[in-house]
Amino acid sequence: MAFGLSPKYITELPAGELSGNHFLVLLLEAAKQLNWNIGHTSEYGFVAYTKFSMSSWAEEVTVNIEGDHAALKSECTGNQMMDWGKNKRNIESLEAAFAELRTQLTDESLDQKYDELKQSLALEEAESAGAPPTATKGKLTSVLSVFWPTQGYFVTPIIINLNIAVFALMVISGVNFMLPDTESLLQWGANLRSLTLQGEYWRLLTCCFLHIGILHLLFNMYALVYIGLLLEPYLGKLRFAAAYLLTGIAASTVSLWMHEQTVSAGASGAIFGMYGVFVALLTTNIIDKSVRKAMMSSILVFVVYNLANGVKAGIDNAAHIGGLVSGFAIGYLFYPSLKNPDRTDLKFGSVAGVALAVLVGSFMVCTRVPNTMAKYEAKMRAFVSMENMALEVYHMPKTTSRDSLKMEIKDRGLYYWNEMIKMLDDLDRQELPDELHARNRSLIYYCELRIKSYNFIYKAVDEDTDKYKDSIQAYNEKIQNVINGLKGK
Repeated sequence: MAFGLSPKYITELPAGELSGNHFLVLLLEAAKQLNWNIGHTSEYGFVAYTKFSMSSWAEEVTVNIEGDHAALKSECTGNQMMDWGKNKRNIESLEAAFAELRTQLTDESLDQKYDELKQSLALEEAESAGAPPTATKGKLTSVLSVFWPTQGYFVTPIIINLNIAVFALMVISGVNFMLPDTESLLQWGANLRSLTLQGEYWRLLTCCFLHIGILHLLFNMYALVYIGLLLEPYLGKLRFAAAYLLTGIAASTVSLWMHEQTVSAGASGAIFGMYGVFVALLTTNIIDKSVRKAMMSSILVFVVYNLANGVKAGIDNAAHIGGLVSGFAIGYLFYPSLKNPDRTDLKFGSVAGVALAVLVGSFMVCTRVPNTMAKYEAKMRAFVSMENMALEVYHMPKTTSRDSLKMEIKDRGLYYWNEMIKMLDDLDRQELPDELHARNRSLIYYCELRIKSYNFIYKAVDEDTDKYKDSIQAYNEKIQNVINGLKGK
């Protein structure tokens, strides 16, 4: 069984008594009769693309004439894992059209069409845009070849291996294989506004190499292999690596801007960025015009489907959109250097310019995004500190004088409980998630209960009596109920 990334169907068609020239013409005319887009053509075969429809997703059909037969192959241009028989139907349609034309066209008409074909082949040779984007897929001859750098597919396997290595290290360290918890993801460098904006800007990049479970990793790496095979041969090593890293940073920045509490991790933002680069190139003449429509259709299906799927809870669509848009822009910015491959100054200049734009833009966004959660967490740390000081009254020695105890209750305990209420009132006026506003109200109620309890304690100490014992106990029970509610008990 042959190994391949995309679903395909391969068979042979015998030439019979036909000459090689007539054989080629008949197959080419059959493809045209099926209204396929004809791509690269030579004296030994051609590449065609089926029309995009419900029954066909713009598959690539390759015809290679090899002596007394033609090797026919239909392969998906998209990154679908199953073709549901589409490729076999394409070949059967081609064979049927070929058989029909064989009975209709005379030798004279075939000779005439071949003469016309030779003239167009000479013109095409002069204007050739190179091999079709799917050509690199043939380099994957085994499962291991996915991870091995080769010419035209060099940076992609390195990125894949890095992602897998990071995930393996996470699992070895004890992180859950299927669903890592939030704390583990943050420890390994996931993106979260409150942490990233406090100087941990490296999270914008490290989160692009983290994954939330093995399934998340596998799906992302499959998509990366596919776009890497298509795009890296055009961009080359430097531009491809730069595009991946920079669109990843841009995607993380957009996620940080859009989400205050979302913990973001995964390569999907950068992968969407690479799809954005490819979409941009498909609108230029860098890629042969016969290929553009077929590839554009399959790429847009992938993008639209995954963006629609990203509406689900738990999926960071902001990162997807950020990566896609930044990749689209980067694709156009790389275009001048791709159009002039001999100009190394253009290549390095475009990479440097794009890197500067993305890094400066990301920094400007980060400096303007309000870090409300970090401020909230700082206030909560101050709350805990004041709470500890207010509770010191419970830790005073039994030999403490009545006046010292009264002073501790009034000037330290009651003072700090009132200060905490002021701080919480101010914090509650900030733009916070609803659950934090609810938590603030619970904390305010907790402080109010403490104040009432302390007032009774003060009276008990001042009057040296036990008559307030039941009231103090009642408030302490209410206080404990609030504490349990805050802890989720």
